[in-house]
Amino acid sequence: MTIRAYAQQGGGIDKGCFHRKAVHVTYAEELDPSESVLAFYATELRRRREAAGMSQRALAKEALMAPSLLNKVEAARRLPTKPLSVVADKMLAADEFFTRLCPVVIRHAYPAWFRPFVDLEAAATVIRSFQAQVVPGLLQTADYARAVLSAGRLNRDTVEELVTARLERQHILTRDKPPELWIVLDENVLRRRMGRVDTMRGQLDRLLVAAETPNVVLQVVSFDAGAHAGVGGPFSALTLDEGPDVVYVDGFLQGQILAEREHVKAAARVYDLLMADALSPSRSIDLIADALKDLKP
Repeated sequence: MTIRAYAQQGGGIDKGCFHRKAVHVTYAEELDPSESVLAFYATELRRRREAAGMSQRALAKEALMAPSLLNKVEAARRLPTKPLSVVADKMLAADEFFTRLCPVVIRHAYPAWFRPFVDLEAAATVIRSFQAQVVPGLLQTADYARAVLSAGRLNRDTVEELVTARLERQHILTRDKPPELWIVLDENVLRRRMGRVDTMRGQLDRLLVAAETPNVVLQVVSFDAGAHAGVGGPFSALTLDEGPDVVYVDGFLQGQILAEREHVKAAARVYDLLMADALSPSRSIDLIADALKDLKP
């Protein structure tokens, strides 16, 4: 929330002149904790930190973050992170309050229509994804995600919130029982530069590391394959332990979750055809490495 308020404080007559002094009220002081989960987290963090007699700079140092960033978190202008929440619980004797609240804050950073998919994705045992334009969110680096989101001309605060939320989703890949992740990319994803050259280098390096991870299978449909079954657009198919499998289809304004049996079956067929047209995992790694070498300033 961005609120700027000034309280006017009346002065007196001094040497024939009337003086009025402006007092600045900070964003954090103007926060209404009932406005959102983020505002509640921010006001509680500030309240408990001040009650403990701890400065913002001291807490930022413990959390290995810039004081300016912590200031924005306490003003609800940036999303909190799990590391900050863990440190806050420890330093402020909060009994895991912030650690437990952080995922709820992150979840509400997503558009309302996207939240059900995030919950389903976290519950999936197998995730199959096809992307034709960008690297899937689960494998994006922070810089790459920032470049993709900035292309939509969102304001900086919104972009940073969405980047934090996107990186939070990736924690499912490092948990004790991560899902199987099957990815098919159109070669266009490797060749379309998002952001600076260093951003793309970092992203392609990330793909190479992911491709060597036991629970990840990554394949690329090369340009030489010509037309393929995925020309209809990107999608993700989720296999769940309980309940029917679902398909998520990206859209212009918002995505759509499909659970009808015929839709799930159609997505499975398209994915099988894409895997048949794609390069093998080892040859896909070679193509990613070639794309990395071809990057020029």
